[in-house]
Amino acid sequence: MWSTYLTAHTIDEALSALSQHGAAARIVAGATDLIVEFERGARKGVHTLIDVTRILGLDAITQDADGRIHLGPLVTHNDCAASPLLRQQALPLAQAAYEVGAPQIRNRSTVAGNLITASPANDTIPPLMALGATLVLRSANGERSVPLAEFYTGVRRTVMQPDEMLVDIYFPALDPATQRGAFMRMTLRRAQAISVINAAVVLGLQGGKVTLAAITLGAVAPTIIRAPQAEVALVGQALDEASIAQAAELAAAAASPIGDIRSSADYRKEMVRVAVARLLEELAQSQQPARIPNNPILLAKPTSRLVDQSTGQLAKNGHIDVSINGKEYSFDTGHEKTLLRLLREEALLTGTKEGCAEGECGACTVFMDGKAVMSCLVPAPRAHGAHITTVEGLAAPDGTLHPLQQAFVDHAAVQCGYCTPGFLMSGVMLLDTYPQPTRQQAKEAVAGNLCRCTGYYKILDAIEDAGKAGA
Repeated sequence: MWSTYLTAHTIDEALSALSQHGAAARIVAGATDLIVEFERGARKGVHTLIDVTRILGLDAITQDADGRIHLGPLVTHNDCAASPLLRQQALPLAQAAYEVGAPQIRNRSTVAGNLITASPANDTIPPLMALGATLVLRSANGERSVPLAEFYTGVRRTVMQPDEMLVDIYFPALDPATQRGAFMRMTLRRAQAISVINAAVVLGLQGGKVTLAAITLGAVAPTIIRAPQAEVALVGQALDEASIAQAAELAAAAASPIGDIRSSADYRKEMVRVAVARLLEELAQSQQPARIPNNPILLAKPTSRLVDQSTGQLAKNGHIDVSINGKEYSFDTGHEKTLLRLLREEALLTGTKEGCAEGECGACTVFMDGKAVMSCLVPAPRAHGAHITTVEGLAAPDGTLHPLQQAFVDHAAVQCGYCTPGFLMSGVMLLDTYPQPTRQQAKEAVAGNLCRCTGYYKILDAIEDAGKAGA
């Protein structure tokens, strides 16, 4: 893992540290990809992490006087999924953001990190490329703007230099009167799945005919690609059965996928055709389906916010002072660990379980500053100054069980028990925000939690019953 953890409180501090440490350092925002890479031994040359999550003002979604939408580098996928501005004027991005991982992942993972990771299967790249996004990269030596279409040089490779930080993402907002867009992906399961293929389409429409078209495809080439022949074929045409079928065939022809454990190459090509046809059929309608709930389950309290622990200077491997279940802790060890291991090995709170250490199973779910997160994907020093709740903190001080804990007992929702702490944490956060959740909301809330005993029905029954009991 890392040996040095720096907490920056300004962009200049972060850039200075990047300049000093070069390729041996990495910026930390969500860290949901980075920690997995450390666990797999893929970051052996990196020993310094520079945490920028304490820099205020970087988590905003704004629109400037020219109508361009800006995403700060700390904007998370849940921020995008819940944004009224994006739903109205950048729907493909909101749709894609809602599909990423699970609620706990989306509370930490950032759009900027998704772009920089540069996987051809990443979901937010196609909509942003179709929207014509530009990235602003800054180093201690200056700033440059790079169109997203020119950012990638290969699989997980970009033009970004080791001393640069992505400080802004911007793109023109869609005009609701003349432009429409949509995103779709196909996966092997409903949540926590890498895309087999994904696609985004943005169209300009005037007088019933297409005036401009952007079609972007993911997981079918070394980088996210456009389908230029399909785009050209659409311009000047009405969106009828013939033009849609032609464009879908041309989009499939643009793909050059590989076969792997998730899909054969032939299947990916066919699914590109199907996805593009479905997207165009949607966009041909006057009222296209949003494919995202009006109130998506975020597993975050409305009052959750960035906690500023500014010291006025770059902080290095100091004490980790944190409130856990209402009790104050101070750790001078564990800086190189994840929050999960800090809780288990330093705080000796073993209720939080390690199932996968990759954010796949949800057994390690805890609350951090009002948001449910996968603690296996949070660097331990990020907990400094935070308020953490673990499964040990759900019961009342006198030992009375939380209503959801009691419902688990009543419905025999506990089987082997290993996954239970994570399910309880997700369920409790849902009940805190939706006291009487529907079954569909309960399903969305536990989308990031896996039960190897397949006890989902009783777990969902317990969540619903706990809501009714509190009515």
